[in-house]
Amino acid sequence: MSTAQDAAARTEILARIRRATADITDKNPETDVPIDWEYGTGIEMDDVVGTFVQKVIDYSATVVRVKATEVPQAVVDGLRATGARMSAVVPAGLDADWIYAIRAAGLEARVDDPQLSKETLNESEAVVTAAAAGVADTGTIVLTHVADQGRRALTLVPDRHVCVVRASQVVSDVPEAMQIVKPAVHEGHPLTWISGGSATSDIELSRVDGVHGPRKLYVIVVDDA
Repeated sequence: MSTAQDAAARTEILARIRRATADITDKNPETDVPIDWEYGTGIEMDDVVGTFVQKVIDYSATVVRVKATEVPQAVVDGLRATGARMSAVVPAGLDADWIYAIRAAGLEARVDDPQLSKETLNESEAVVTAAAAGVADTGTIVLTHVADQGRRALTLVPDRHVCVVRASQVVSDVPEAMQIVKPAVHEGHPLTWISGGSATSDIELSRVDGVHGPRKLYVIVVDDA
């Protein structure tokens, strides 16, 4: 296209834009077209927890729903189902009943207090943690790494992750989840967002599991409402 044709096309495009925006008197888009929406209120969803469960399953993770009294046994079942037979790392603030159940099942519960070495984490078969929030729209679990979730290394090095999420912690979407974790962020805690087991692919789209986190994710949803 010649220079003259370029100029003519540009003139025509700008003329169309001027005609289309001729009725706009306020140049501030926020005031010209107000949006009736409040950040962090979530989205409409018939079954928030059920949607969360299905989305997590879509990521090839295993999900079970249990009552609060069934959590200790569910944790043991999760470790066995993912292939852990000898050991599991646990945060110092994890529920004592869960730790007791792990040890009663014959597995070594390695409490991260004092902090375990990198070598010990690498040799451990699994990690068991609680969670801060679950996001139904994306099937994501959010960790704020407070006492019952442990430091980030615990959830990134072992090959299996058994994670306990309370139904009351599950919200519809990411902005709503951010309202839950905001206090932890203000206190300087890091966030980890988990959507299924760790996976990546190379330029030929060959999938590789476990490159930057656990290969297997086992989620226990506790019906505590």
